[in-house]
Amino acid sequence: MKVSKKRPKRKGFAKSNFQTVYNILVEAMMNSELIQKLSKQGIIAVLVIDDIQQTLPVVQALCDGGVKAVELTLRTPVAFEAAKLIKKQMPDVLLGIGTVLMPSQVEQIASIGVDFAVAPGCNPRVIDAAAKHSLPFAPGVATPTDMEIALESGCKIMKFFPAEPMGGLKYLDSAAMPYRHLGISFIPLGGLCAENMGAYLGSPWITAIGGSWIAKSDMIRAGHWKKITANANEAMEIVKQVRGL
Repeated sequence: MKVSKKRPKRKGFAKSNFQTVYNILVEAMMNSELIQKLSKQGIIAVLVIDDIQQTLPVVQALCDGGVKAVELTLRTPVAFEAAKLIKKQMPDVLLGIGTVLMPSQVEQIASIGVDFAVAPGCNPRVIDAAAKHSLPFAPGVATPTDMEIALESGCKIMKFFPAEPMGGLKYLDSAAMPYRHLGISFIPLGGLCAENMGAYLGSPWITAIGGSWIAKSDMIRAGHWKKITANANEAMEIVKQVRGL
């Protein structure tokens, strides 16, 4: 008895339709205008705010030093309130939300009107929720498997975390090389500082870096605004030197 080798038609998108949907996803996850803004800024200050009263002073201190992009982490009870305050009072600041762990957080984040969001890990359900709400989103990746999951979901810009503990730029050069032709880029975070940020900024892989050392939690709690401004100014000078801005 002959067995037919003819394969049954598979349901789903035609190849051209799939590419169209993929392109839409990529544009939704992190549009080109936003990428250009992040690249020009070069550095994103990562903030953990415990007291809502410290929100505007710390962001102003960063702006005074030239850092006008922030990632406000969802690690404290006042994070959402702080994000709303920044968006209302300082609309020119490029505002991101970090530590996005659950799909249920995405709708609330999107309703604030932030510019972007990032996560420490690569959760497809969170990525799907971000796409659904047209929220520019960069998932966290640490391995080639993470990168493939992100790419399949339409994400071409990713948060490389934890950057230094994973092996830094040397590791990233090797892990990301198979995907270079796809146009991916990264926002590294974890272990970065004034001493090593220049190397990251000089890499073609890097859109911008995340910096938690610029305004550490203890500095914010103590109200060390001048120190934060000085750190921000130092970081921006390095960005200018490396990228010729």
